[in-house]
Amino acid sequence: MITINKDQQFLIENILFVFALEMEAGEVFNKQNSLFTGIGKVNASYELTKAICQKRPDLIVNLGTAGSSQFKKGDVVCCTQFVQRDMDVRGLGFELYETPFSNIPLVLNYGLPMEGFPEGICGTGDNFEMEHNTTQYNVVDMEAYALATIANREKIPFLCLKYISDGADDTAAEDWPVLVHKAAVAFGEIFQINAIQLSE
Repeated sequence: MITINKDQQFLIENILFVFALEMEAGEVFNKQNSLFTGIGKVNASYELTKAICQKRPDLIVNLGTAGSSQFKKGDVVCCTQFVQRDMDVRGLGFELYETPFSNIPLVLNYGLPMEGFPEGICGTGDNFEMEHNTTQYNVVDMEAYALATIANREKIPFLCLKYISDGADDTAAEDWPVLVHKAAVAFGEIFQINAIQLSE
């Protein structure tokens, strides 16, 4: 049983752990229901939709690395709100991040809080951001908004934890390859994966 907060617990066998890349999971999640989507919103959307059609989980957990200029490298942040940071149709009179002709809010509020972790707003886009200078989101990734949107539409609870691997700045490309391997260890400790596997 995995406890997310005082109101919500889930059986680990009914949880789908979603990563962009296998290196973010390492070997820690080998025995769990894990999905590796590949990088970007299109890949994430396709792979998660296909997985839900095959076996609907009770909880979707997105784990992965992210950049941030607010949180420190090595922090784990619980993202509860999501922005599509590369949606920009201001030329036609829409607000920045607004998806035209839709009912999707600028900020999607669809992430479970998890006790013991700071909450963040995740800005998702199909580019590796290295010049983060906005205050509208404080965590940067390339998949979470798409995953949260699908979970929301399917009415499946969604938890998003991001391991901060870089500062979303001019050193991001150097920092990410070094710290990405530490993410799996951190996530395994959070969910006590090793203890669960030993008890099986």
